Amino acid sequence: MNITLRQRRMARDEFFLWAEAQDSRYEFDGFQPVAMTGGTARHSRITQNIHFALRSRLADGPCRSLGPDAGIPTVGDAVRYPDALVTCKAFPDTERLVPGVVVVFEVLSPTSGRVDRIDKVREYAAVPSILRYIILEHASIGATVFKRTKDGDPWTAETLTAADMVELPEVGAQVPLREFYDGTDLLRGEMRAAEIEDEQADA
Repeated sequence: MNITLRQRRMARDEFFLWAEAQDSRYEFDGFQPVAMTGGTARHSRITQNIHFALRSRLADGPCRSLGPDAGIPTVGDAVRYPDALVTCKAFPDTERLVPGVVVVFEVLSPTSGRVDRIDKVREYAAVPSILRYIILEHASIGATVFKRTKDGDPWTAETLTAADMVELPEVGAQVPLREFYDGTDLLRGEMRAAEIEDEQADA
């Protein structure tokens, strides 16, 4: 969930200085700070699973995963902090903004749907290096994948369900969608439902 704090328009550098003095985390919509409110344990688990899955698959290559404190400059002066991102470009660790981002992940929360599905779709599409934007559901095992078309015009979209594979050809990886939900009650519930179905079929 994001809550915009109404005040005068800030510049990006001013936002960085202001945000460093705050106890909470903020994004920047190009005009004002936007508070990033706390999520659920499920959201945290899914985010951790994304990073574990990416690190294990990218360990031997030039690409690396970062987030959720790594910023992406988008439209105008806006700065977004996705749950996870992948860049294949080397840069100093002291940089506030990550260059060359090719894949972005956002995990939905009960209140972030509009921002993640509308605002960030538009903003990430405006960053030429971003070739794939993946939105993971929070209330079910599912995802929406936005990917750059061959002619460079954004985006084509596809939906994934629990049995699908998340393809990441930009970084030479693929991850079963279920892996991002490992350890969550969503996956446990699905597995139990499958067990009950098998028991009924054997009866």
